[in-house]
Amino acid sequence: MAPMNNFFRAARPVFRNTFFTSNAARNGGKRFQSTASSEGAQESFFKRMWNSPVGFKTVHFWAPVMKWGLVLAGISDFARPAEKLSLTQNGALTATGLIWTRWCLIIKPKNYLLAAVNFFLGMVGIVQVSRILLWQQSQKNKTLPAAAEEVKETVKEDVKKVVSKA
Repeated sequence: MAPMNNFFRAARPVFRNTFFTSNAARNGGKRFQSTASSEGAQESFFKRMWNSPVGFKTVHFWAPVMKWGLVLAGISDFARPAEKLSLTQNGALTATGLIWTRWCLIIKPKNYLLAAVNFFLGMVGIVQVSRILLWQQSQKNKTLPAAAEEVKETVKEDVKKVVSKA
């Protein structure tokens, strides 16, 4: 039994320093240690956003902010009747939203804000196009029986004319 105790005593420093200690204990109490200078940690949120490649002074920030107006306008159109909506306009908004969502994730720097607004623009467009198409389909279904009745009436009148002449 003495040899096993000696083995564990000899292995104790190995396990103590590698497997069972946290990063905080190894780094002198600091949880994360950055290799960057400490000046970046002292910058305010506003200064970091100002100097960011997608920050306040770039189009990468303001384009999504302004484009939310289109999304809000589309959402407000949910209250309008479907017959007053334009299929071509909403189709264009849908295509724009879906195509540009993908593009925003390819460009450098990736613009997640613009991707989000374009995604929601595409979703609003899909809802509106669906509403328009469902309304148009319901109108076609309503007009078919009425048109059939008109044809029946004209056929009856034509048959009466033919019978009366004979």
